[in-house]
Amino acid sequence: MKFLKNITQVLLMLVLLQCSTVVYAQDRSVYGTVFEEINGTKTPMAGVVVKIPGYNIGTQSDVDGTYRLSVPEAATMVVFERTGYLPDTVALHEGANNASTILRDIKQLKEVQVTYRKKGNEIGLLDTRKTELISERELLKAACCNLSESFETTPSVDVAFTDAVSGYRQIQMLGLAGPYTLITRENIPDVRGLSAITGLTFTPGTWIEGMQLSKGTGSVVNGYESVAGQLNIELRKPFEEKEPKAHLNVYQNYQGRSEGNVIVKKKFNDNLSTNLLLHGSGRWLRVDNNNDGFMDQPLNTQFVGMNRWFYFGPKGLEIQGGVKATYLDQTGGQLDYVQETEQVPGNPWGFKMNTKRIEGWAKIGRVFPQKKGTSTGLQLSGLHHEQGALYGVRNYDATQNTFYANWIFQTILGNTNHNLKAGLSSMVDNYTEQFETQTFTRNEVVPGAFVEYAYNYLTKFNLIAGVRGDYHNLFGAFVTPRLHLRYAPFENTAIRASAGRAQRTANILAENIGYMASARSFRFLGTDPSLPYGLKPEVAWNYGVNLTQKFRLNYRDGAFSADYYYTNFENQVVVDVEQYNLVRFYNLQGMSFANSLQGQLDYEPMVNLDVRLAYRWYDVKTTYGGTLKERPLIAKHRAFANIGYETKNTWRFDYTVQWVGSKRVPALHDHITNTTSTDAPSPSYIQMNAQISKTWNEVFEVYVGGENLTNYMQHRPIIGSDNPYDPGFDASMVWGPIMGRNIYAGIRWTLR
Repeated sequence: MKFLKNITQVLLMLVLLQCSTVVYAQDRSVYGTVFEEINGTKTPMAGVVVKIPGYNIGTQSDVDGTYRLSVPEAATMVVFERTGYLPDTVALHEGANNASTILRDIKQLKEVQVTYRKKGNEIGLLDTRKTELISERELLKAACCNLSESFETTPSVDVAFTDAVSGYRQIQMLGLAGPYTLITRENIPDVRGLSAITGLTFTPGTWIEGMQLSKGTGSVVNGYESVAGQLNIELRKPFEEKEPKAHLNVYQNYQGRSEGNVIVKKKFNDNLSTNLLLHGSGRWLRVDNNNDGFMDQPLNTQFVGMNRWFYFGPKGLEIQGGVKATYLDQTGGQLDYVQETEQVPGNPWGFKMNTKRIEGWAKIGRVFPQKKGTSTGLQLSGLHHEQGALYGVRNYDATQNTFYANWIFQTILGNTNHNLKAGLSSMVDNYTEQFETQTFTRNEVVPGAFVEYAYNYLTKFNLIAGVRGDYHNLFGAFVTPRLHLRYAPFENTAIRASAGRAQRTANILAENIGYMASARSFRFLGTDPSLPYGLKPEVAWNYGVNLTQKFRLNYRDGAFSADYYYTNFENQVVVDVEQYNLVRFYNLQGMSFANSLQGQLDYEPMVNLDVRLAYRWYDVKTTYGGTLKERPLIAKHRAFANIGYETKNTWRFDYTVQWVGSKRVPALHDHITNTTSTDAPSPSYIQMNAQISKTWNEVFEVYVGGENLTNYMQHRPIIGSDNPYDPGFDASMVWGPIMGRNIYAGIRWTLR
């Protein structure tokens, strides 16, 4: 593995050195504009391939139809090509630098009409990185009450409960827990730190316009933390014409959850716009479907509000800013627990958490019209997060203050085939955590700098090579190299590869909050008191390859994708729950790795009927106490199918079924039989979800659905539920559904 790492670093340096040779070896700069003529009016055309015959030189026209290309002095002509248009060749006379053209549309038979229906979940062919685009259309296939519930139809992401008391869910990618995925809101870090698990509930699904999901190592522009991938969330934007003036969503399920969302926008003019997003929800019914005496999910009250503004200046200046506030109060545990109950044996065991969070951000950017492809931007954000939690007799109170800044400069080198990004960043984190009788405080200050070079050869080959250097006030200096490659041997085929390093500080309490719902003792086995919890940072290398193949069968579009990723940890904070009464945290001593293999098929067998099939295999192992074992509570196999159909009169039917394979469950102690079990596999199970919706005039929509229609539930998800103050009590070993069948209904109203 060290050999692969060295090869990656050498390749990065060679690419960055080579880019200057590629750019400056040309003798002449040619530029121009490509148009199409519609009813006598010339309109700029984007995406036109511009190439020089006889040379491996080419580019594509930008959104304004312009291009710039460095060519040999001996070049005599320029060729312009785009599918659906007649190609054109323009002579390049000696000494001339401008070559523009007008492309003519290929004449079609009038009775032939070609249409394309955009899918809710798509993987493009042109991006250097494999990016899964999850649109609002895909999110509407389920109730999608918050971000943690937005992946029911996305096979790349697993969602699991952290425990059987708090109701929190966390995502998993590449067999790794949610904190290993960088979650950003419009490319600003969002769900991290104390909110690494709980923060998924702070973003209502109704607010989301779409998401971009990429596996493996990400861009150095976005930081050094992403190990398993990046999830970027795009919220509704008031300046977009498709965005309604007002939107209302009301939701209710039969398990006692009520929710409402209101979004209002105001566009003052072409320069200035704003929107206000409000969310309120509550769970008011004490439900115990599995009859263990505990509420399946806690009662709660949640309010989230956001307001943001956008300004587009006349000379390329762009400014946006916003503020978001979150309040969440939860009460769970045994059915008769109330917050005033003292936590002593004989009284009901209870869980409660109160969270208050406020955050603000700004983006300031400038595009330079006089220099094509050149822009600069500054991202700023800050947040204050405080929470107080009680799990029986165990308290966990914490506060986080964070400031983030990222300055980015982007330009082209010679022509649009060569792009460069460079910038400076800074992340400042301040944490104070009170856990039982122990207090943990730390300040992390991490300034850094980065550079990223992108090369494009027509639509055939793309490369992104980046490197960043950061200095951590506790861990010292470190370098993060990353490389992405794309090759398209055929028009509808894309082969991609990636490699890179990632580093992160493990917030071991916030990220393992589910284990607090147990009587396990927490042991912190760090050896260096100057480091967070006495533990070293987590360092991992990720390598991946993937294939995307688009096809047309029986006049219907389809796509097949397959990917394999390997993550190798140089160091990891091991969370050891191999003994039934302990949670131990220590630095990795041995191997830790994750293999992930996934195949996915999307096809439209008949008009408006979409079918998605997927299979995923994980091999995730870590060394626990000198023994290499499978990571607990991770399914090695998973199969998935989603079927969606839309009628001409706007009825939509969506059905999802998935089979989840067996998971390794560590040792548990059963006080009923007074026995301690060794490693045991959980049973596999099948889950089904479905939804029916009807829309009238794109204004009013009604939807009805069901989750866990098979009503499958984990037997005894809480060990020792009859005596929660005994040492064997454990609500953290959740391998399956803890909620029974859930029926819901809602309405959506839109003012255009």
